[in-house]
Amino acid sequence: MKKIDEKLQVLRHSTAHVMADAVKKLYPGVKLGIGPAIEGGFYYDFDFSGCKQTMLIPENLRKIEKEMRRIISKKVPFGKKDIGKKEALKKFKDEPYKIELIKELEDETVSVYDHGEFEDLCKGPHVENTGDIKAFKLLSLAGAYWRGDEKNAMLQRIYGTVFETVEELEKHLELIEEAKKRDHRKLGKELDLFSFNDLTGAGLVLYHPKGAMLRQVISDYITKEHIKKGYQLISSPHILKSDIWVQSGHYEYYKDNMYIFESEKQEYAVKPMNCPGHILVYGSKMRSYRELPIRYFELGNVYRHEKSGVLHGLLRVRGFTQDDAHIFCLREQVEEEVVKVIDFVEETLKVFGFNDFEVELSTRPEKYIGEEKDWETATGALKKALEMKGVEYDINEGDGAFYGPKIDIKLKDALGRSWQCATVQCDFALPERFDLKYTDSDGKEKRPIMLHRVILGSLERFIGALIEHYGGDLPVWLAPVQVKVIPIAEAHKGYAEKLTEKLCEAGIRAEIDGKNEKMQKKIRNAEKEKIPYMTVLGTREMEENKVSVRSRKNGDEGTKGLQEFIDMIKKENENKEDRS
Repeated sequence: MKKIDEKLQVLRHSTAHVMADAVKKLYPGVKLGIGPAIEGGFYYDFDFSGCKQTMLIPENLRKIEKEMRRIISKKVPFGKKDIGKKEALKKFKDEPYKIELIKELEDETVSVYDHGEFEDLCKGPHVENTGDIKAFKLLSLAGAYWRGDEKNAMLQRIYGTVFETVEELEKHLELIEEAKKRDHRKLGKELDLFSFNDLTGAGLVLYHPKGAMLRQVISDYITKEHIKKGYQLISSPHILKSDIWVQSGHYEYYKDNMYIFESEKQEYAVKPMNCPGHILVYGSKMRSYRELPIRYFELGNVYRHEKSGVLHGLLRVRGFTQDDAHIFCLREQVEEEVVKVIDFVEETLKVFGFNDFEVELSTRPEKYIGEEKDWETATGALKKALEMKGVEYDINEGDGAFYGPKIDIKLKDALGRSWQCATVQCDFALPERFDLKYTDSDGKEKRPIMLHRVILGSLERFIGALIEHYGGDLPVWLAPVQVKVIPIAEAHKGYAEKLTEKLCEAGIRAEIDGKNEKMQKKIRNAEKEKIPYMTVLGTREMEENKVSVRSRKNGDEGTKGLQEFIDMIKKENENKEDRS
């Protein structure tokens, strides 16, 4: 199993406490929310409604940093004490958010950490004293509903980061600046890939021609690979009667995230998941053990009512497409099928240029369906599959789906950031709820096991990750436009049009720049659009029936015959080559 960097987590959480202390000193009347360590740093939520300054601005962060440095320079020790709930309620009587948390605690003892006059609810641990905090930086401000619920008060969140050394901090800040340049929302607009519009509604993507082409290239590839690996294509409706969601358990466990409506006195829901439709296909006739495993695949469009505060470009949307599959198998086939899914994920990520990933195994949540013994069996099967693969993984206690434990595979991008994409979940409960059966070799009816899995996950999130991984400079096989055809003058436009037509007939995505502009400006425009190849066409190229080739990576690549150029790009498409 992988080890979490606990030392860094302790440092981050300690720095969050120091930041809260500084804010309390600078802004009398501020109320404290929570301040956890997170991946890459920490944050703390504050309510400034009772302060003279009710809304922070980015310039205030420097002032808070200065006060933090003063606290740190005093090397104030961190201390812990355990007190009763009554005493804690009295101690934090002026902190309404802390009072709410204390009242919800089941234990009669509350853990409190202090440094100097500052005290906070906390399990700890912390560094020895504030002087152990050497290299930190406050990064940004954001709004955040208390406890993530839009019905609650909107608080102000301050994000920061901290490292053991200044060198590590500087390296991290450089990565943050690089991440800003690669932000898929910024590049999506610059490269004319997608947009959002108030008239469609929040979290609903409008793909422009280039974005739709990128999406189609990815969809075609992943569909073809599923067929090669023995999956059968199916398609299920976008809306289903609410009865099926009640039977599956989604209505009880997921209703707040579903779009539900009534038609002709019958309640329906827009599907947030594809699994019930796949279950109905399996259950449409009696199955034999000889047919198993059965693997159904669908590029299924789903819709989930995500809270507006968590929507984030393509990474968190309300309408998205999953490369969703469900495998119905025998109990003795589970481990082998899970291993095959992990292999599929590894192969696919490498094709798209992702060579590193991390894995989590999530176990039974507090609210679940099914039998506890089945959960134990399912969790054991996932563990065994990971061990068979020799994969290192973290345990994520209590974060499984409500119907079964799961393996989450997070890809790592060029900046070392993690993106949740692939998952495989082992489910004993839904086959039971839908009375799924197969006839075994002894003639008796038995239950199949159901595996839920995605490889890319949400296509929207995967496209967002892909754009940021490559900084928008996609390899040739993924580029929406692979070749920009540039005639030098009006006299060369006819030849350019014929060339564009031949490239398109050969399956190469090409477009002509016929604008009345200078050649150098056209080349600069193509480079800004991050188009892999340009063909510059003048009198000589027209007379010799050739093309002068420029690439974004290498600049001038000389003159080539048309077929030679076509073959070169076809080879890159076939090899999924990344020339970076």
